[in-house]
Amino acid sequence: MGIATAVIKEDIVSQYQRHDDDTGSTEVQIALLTGRIKHLTEHLKAHKKDHASRRGLLRMVGKRNSLLKYLAQADSSRYQTVIASLGLRK
Repeated sequence: MGIATAVIKEDIVSQYQRHDDDTGSTEVQIALLTGRIKHLTEHLKAHKKDHASRRGLLRMVGKRNSLLKYLAQADSSRYQTVIASLGLRK
């Protein structure tokens, strides 16, 4: 992971954390996965035959979907906030 990636990850964590020591709450995990999904989607537009990365993308999308389902059941207001801020679920 390069310096730029670490800075981006740090910004995402600081934006979505629930308290100062929070680095792994559901909201943070969803936001980090969304960033990685967007980045990998751009990569796959340029490299259409990269099937190994495509498989990783599909796994990330599935994991994010599972986390979103959990959050929707656990706390619907937090769920609404996350999907609104990330621009998910059109």
